[in-house]
Amino acid sequence: MRHGNVNRKFGRERGQRKALLKSLARSLVLRGKITTTIAKAKEIRPFVEKMVTRGRTDTVANRRLLVASLGDETIAKKLVTVAKNYEGRAGGYLRITKMGPRKGDAAHMAVIEFV
Repeated sequence: MRHGNVNRKFGRERGQRKALLKSLARSLVLRGKITTTIAKAKEIRPFVEKMVTRGRTDTVANRRLLVASLGDETIAKKLVTVAKNYEGRAGGYLRITKMGPRKGDAAHMAVIEFV
């Protein structure tokens, strides 16, 4: 039964899905704003927000966990500097803005960005 299993699968296997989420998160941290489908934006939002919350307290253990989840030390450093902007904020670091449909396949698009 699928009780409590609300994650999106995106038609991919587990490893491919994890790689997709990691890649989208890395792009979001580097650029600050990306355009993707609404489903992917909704799926990476909690993933990135948990990392920003972890990056707010800059310890060696937190940096190591960020490097493990993002796969690159320079991106983890950038995330820690971004997280410093949200010291007094209790969550809600990302904003999803819906856009029109994509021209090729009419997929529902959205922009996800840091607030």
